[in-house]
Amino acid sequence: MPIPPRYQIIYNWDGAPHGYSPAPQSRDDFLAKAYAPLKDTQVGALFWSTGGQGSRWPSEVVEFIGQERVRPYASAGAYNSTENILQMYDRGEDPQKALIARGRELGLDVYASVRMNDNHFGGAQVADLGALYKAHRVEQLRFEHPEWVLGERTSEWFALSWNMAVPQIRQRRFNHVEEICRRYDWDGVELDWQRHAFHFPDDEGYRLRYLLTDLQRAIRRMTEALGKERGRPVYLAARVAGSLEMCRRIGYDIPAWIDERLVDILIPAGNAVTDASVDVAGFADLCEGTEVAVYPGFDSNLPDPFVGPEEPDEKDRLRTSAIASRYHRAGASGIYVFNWHANRDSKRLLLTTIGAPETLATQDKIYAATHRFIQREGAWRGAFRIDRIYGQVPVDLERTLTGEGPTITLDVADDFGAHKPTLVQLRLRINEWTHGDAVRVWWDGQALDSPEIDYCRLSNPTPPGGAFQPLPHWQDIAEVSSAVWLSWDLSEAVLSTGEHAVRIAVQERNPQVGVALALTDVELVVRY
Repeated sequence: MPIPPRYQIIYNWDGAPHGYSPAPQSRDDFLAKAYAPLKDTQVGALFWSTGGQGSRWPSEVVEFIGQERVRPYASAGAYNSTENILQMYDRGEDPQKALIARGRELGLDVYASVRMNDNHFGGAQVADLGALYKAHRVEQLRFEHPEWVLGERTSEWFALSWNMAVPQIRQRRFNHVEEICRRYDWDGVELDWQRHAFHFPDDEGYRLRYLLTDLQRAIRRMTEALGKERGRPVYLAARVAGSLEMCRRIGYDIPAWIDERLVDILIPAGNAVTDASVDVAGFADLCEGTEVAVYPGFDSNLPDPFVGPEEPDEKDRLRTSAIASRYHRAGASGIYVFNWHANRDSKRLLLTTIGAPETLATQDKIYAATHRFIQREGAWRGAFRIDRIYGQVPVDLERTLTGEGPTITLDVADDFGAHKPTLVQLRLRINEWTHGDAVRVWWDGQALDSPEIDYCRLSNPTPPGGAFQPLPHWQDIAEVSSAVWLSWDLSEAVLSTGEHAVRIAVQERNPQVGVALALTDVELVVRY
């Protein structure tokens, strides 16, 4: 069976470049914006989203985005992004054909990315379908068959997701994927099961996993037949959950997909935003001896609230570099990025380094404990509950009977013997700290001396549920806040590649404060 080329980085565009110019957007301007972040980087493949609920070209299976022309647009952004597509067709231009042709000129493979169960309905419920249909925000089929959506049988935010146990829905998905593959000369197709990963009634995914396997199998047979017709392969990628346990619970039977070779590229990733704890080693071990490649995925950002002390862009870059280094060390074939929305320069440093261990070796990094983040109210409530199930922070620091406390594991990928850092610093962030509080910290069982203590005095607004931060005009006055960073500079003698245990225990706690100390962040800062 043909094997896809090895890509250092796969870059997924969700179609946003259509909206990055005022209407009418020229074809050349569209292509320039789509490929600006990718040129002269480690990106080897572009995965182009073919749309969410609808289609970006006249389709015989799902609604064409052009239906919006029959009414005023809901916003200027919707007008620009939609009209830029429609007016290309009016001029006799096909943006997909142009995109594929330009990718070939640049030496990039171009895949169609299909969102298998996209839900961008803002938490709408079944009772809202009539109003949404009138406003052209849901398809006619979803309006006519409310019994085919999950409704109250899943997380509230995803009530209008299709129930993949319904035969008509699986047939429709197959027909749409086949139409996409046959209409354009893609190098492959990605089944994005993670946009969004609510396919069956809660707790039914494992028992009904054979249904998703059947659809994956049918699509594989179709792409193989199409490849024979064309005389060159149509590769098949699948974006799935970040751990094998979560795959089983959602309904992805990854062992069966590998055994039957129903996939060429596996992309384990979060259901929403970046899951920093993808079990790359588990997927790589399962694929060992096969030709299935593993590309762990990044999304637009990490879900934990920003707490500094670096500026947001710098901290994101340092953490991304560390996560990518861990993934390579665990056996990743390459790196997949999604929703990065970059121009030529905004992500260039990452897109020229994270694709290979060699180019990451001397990049500054922050290795951080994964946040277990659950949005319980407001937008995207419930979206993260199937991800990051082994998140280690935040965690309250309570006094215990034996004087012990939580142990946080940091997995470090840097080779300190090959490249000597100028700084390696362990730092812990603790909320609800007062003068006189004290904790004891051990690094791999070795007690650390008294830390440097720095109060957090950020100027950014307080995230919901986060620690108090002085307002901007206070930060030069206040000497205290309710959150602190504790830090220790570590010596070379305690540094090595691999897992390290950071143990924390409360020693003293102000008895007049009625809440527990809360450990929100554990980070190892590495600078060269």
